[in-house]
Amino acid sequence: MNPAIRSLVVPVADLDTTKAVYTALFGTPHTDQPYYVGYNVNGFEVSLAPGETTDGPVAYADVDDLDAARATLLAAGATERSAPRQVAPQARVCVLADPNGNPIGLRGR
Repeated sequence: MNPAIRSLVVPVADLDTTKAVYTALFGTPHTDQPYYVGYNVNGFEVSLAPGETTDGPVAYADVDDLDAARATLLAAGATERSAPRQVAPQARVCVLADPNGNPIGLRGR
C-alpha cells in the first residue's frame, strides 16, 4: 500500500453560505453542484459536501485497492464509520476511525 493524501472533504450544513467563505479564500470552484463544491488548491482537492457536520473535515488517502486497504486497517484496529460507496465512475470512498476516534478517509477503486 502506497497511499497519498490528495483531498480534504469539509462537511457543511449550509452549502451556499460556506461556499462564499471558501470561494473568498480559494477563488472560483472547478465544480459547483448542490451535492459537491470542489476547489483545486495547488493540486490538492478541497471540497465542500452537504451533510452531517458533527465530525469535521476528513482527509482522504488515495489507495489502489479500497477493499484491501479497508480490510488491512480494520484488521489493525480501525473501526468503520461509513461503508464503501460509489462517488464517481472510477471512485469509491469510505471512512474509518482510528482507536482514538479520528477519521481516516479512503478513496480508491
